[in-house]
Amino acid sequence: MNLGTIGEVKRPTSLDQIDGWRDGYAWLAGGTWLFSEPQVSSDTLIDLDSLGWQALTVSDDGLEIAATCRIAELFDFAAPAEWTAAPLFRDCCRSLLASFKIWNAATVGGNICMSLPAGAMISLTAALEGVYTLVPRSGAPREVAATEFVTGDHANILERGELLRSVSLPASALTKRYAWRQQSLVHAGRSAALVIGTCAADGSDFRLTATAATPRPVQVAYERIPSPQDLRAGIESATAVDGFFDDVNGSAPYKQHLTYYFAEQIRTELS
Repeated sequence: MNLGTIGEVKRPTSLDQIDGWRDGYAWLAGGTWLFSEPQVSSDTLIDLDSLGWQALTVSDDGLEIAATCRIAELFDFAAPAEWTAAPLFRDCCRSLLASFKIWNAATVGGNICMSLPAGAMISLTAALEGVYTLVPRSGAPREVAATEFVTGDHANILERGELLRSVSLPASALTKRYAWRQQSLVHAGRSAALVIGTCAADGSDFRLTATAATPRPVQVAYERIPSPQDLRAGIESATAVDGFFDDVNGSAPYKQHLTYYFAEQIRTELS
């Protein structure tokens, strides 16, 4: 839709060209949500596409994903053969409530910064031990674990004017085995639960990450694949404060059931 309140679109080639921050400014990445409804509090868009960030950068340390990387680019990424967890990229892309046309515009960073419980790029990067680089309007960039970025439904730790620059996925996580489960109330609907388990080839460093069912990512970790009782106890402890998310995509008890059910399936598959 047209945004009638927007009077200017800035297209910087460097973040240094954006001096300060004021009310009315808004970052523009893919714009698939931004242009979906009126933005009455915004009068200026700052287009990140003009910064020319490389979408995907492979190194010995792992993979760096620019915040402006399109979902379609991530889906089409040809990963090194030893990155056994890389097929999870496509699994999570398919979990988005979006058509292939949206994939060509929507960005990884946009999905993360929307901070919805069902944000599949949040699920992906949290499960693969991602680290986000955040750039404030003043001061040095800071890094934060993907599991700590989202604080609730449509809420995160970004400060005023702060920007998500990139996501780093370590090679140690990309070379793990994984299993995942996802459920929606309707075909191609928004996720009611998305649960991912990862572990090393020998079963060590087991992590289970639950999203969509909870208001923020929940992750439990064990030195080795746990028993059913220990895994359930870990999830119960991790969800004790915020509980499970109740919305039109499923009731809290339903999402809780799915989380425990999928967790045990994943534990069994990876054992």
